[in-house]
Amino acid sequence: MKCRVIDMETYPRKAHFEHFLSMAYPYVGVTVNVEVTDLVRLCRERGWSFFTVFLHAACLAADRVEQFRHRIRDGGVIEYEACPSSHTELKEDGTYCYCTLHHHMPLADYLAQAEKQREACRKNGSIEEDDDVESMYFITCLPWLHYTALIQPAACGEESNPRISWGRYEEDAKGRLMMPVTVLVHHSLADGVHIGSFYSNLDTEIAKILKEAAG
Repeated sequence: MKCRVIDMETYPRKAHFEHFLSMAYPYVGVTVNVEVTDLVRLCRERGWSFFTVFLHAACLAADRVEQFRHRIRDGGVIEYEACPSSHTELKEDGTYCYCTLHHHMPLADYLAQAEKQREACRKNGSIEEDDDVESMYFITCLPWLHYTALIQPAACGEESNPRISWGRYEEDAKGRLMMPVTVLVHHSLADGVHIGSFYSNLDTEIAKILKEAAG
């Protein structure tokens, strides 16, 4: 994946970068309930995988946040032009494997490609990544739980891949389907305002899917 080295002398978050990089656990994350009522209904009507459609929207939303495409390398910062995703696929034996997908394409093309790749990974996949690991968004899903918080593993230090997770959607008191979506980022690279932008972008990407489907 294409990337560029950021000049740390002009980097506006240089002081923040150095401050959080020195911490034992330099990550910040939140869980937000996202409404997916209309998206779930659309997926059911079209016979689409909700997971795959939401994954596409989430990755596009992440790419639109510049700081989500930043990574720490050798004490500095690089910026990727675009980032693929690496998500977990549950295998028949109860273990999981990693599946890499590239999302910069129309949804219809993405769905066709993703389903083939997901099926292949469930049959022969492993926990060995098959792409530039540094560039990836790490994705996981807990469809068994409508959770309120999630603690995710991270190696600390310079490991700076954003992690995006979601759980089971459930109907709230107003009849809306709400789904917990969790984001974890390296605080040396991103702050709350950037996390907020991701969730705003996610709403926008979902709205785009619904608009395009409506014709």
